[in-house]
Amino acid sequence: MEKKITKDTLIMEAVELNENAPEILLSYGMHCLGCAIAHGETIAEAAMVHGIDLEELLEKLNK
Repeated sequence: MEKKITKDTLIMEAVELNENAPEILLSYGMHCLGCAIAHGETIAEAAMVHGIDLEELLEKLNK
């Protein structure tokens, strides 16, 4: 079974799991991919900081 991206997935793990994750995250204004925080911040934390709907983001990341 393929690993699913969840609210607890780290940003860099999401990038490893979905090759389209950088494009998706950037489309939401999340330019943190090159930032050291991306290695320790979860999808939920980043969504909250950027005011993004978490469920919508997770749906796109898991397509």
